[in-house]
Amino acid sequence: MPKGYVIAQIKVTDPVAYPNYVKLVQATLEPFGGQFIVRGGQAVSYEGTPPGDRNVVIQFPSYQAAQDWYHSDIYAEAKAMRQAASSSVQTIVEGV
Repeated sequence: MPKGYVIAQIKVTDPVAYPNYVKLVQATLEPFGGQFIVRGGQAVSYEGTPPGDRNVVIQFPSYQAAQDWYHSDIYAEAKAMRQAASSSVQTIVEGV
C-alpha cells in the first residue's frame, strides 16, 4: 500500500506562540502512525519562491491515514494553534 505524506511549507508569523504548536503535534501523529521525515533544517529553493521558510514532511502508513490525521479531532487544537501562529501550504500526497 502506498504511503501518505503531509508536505508543509510554513511561514512562522508568531515565533512566541509557534513553539506551543510544536510541543503538541507529536502526540497527535502517533495514533495515525505518523512520523516526521523532515522538520525544519537547512533548505534552499530553486525555481520559484516558496510560501514559507520552514519545511516539514510527515510520513503516514497510507494516504487515508494522512487525511484522517489532518481532519481529526485530536489534531484540531494543535492545527488551530499552527494556523494562528503561521501561514502555510499543507499538501497531502500519495507516495511510493
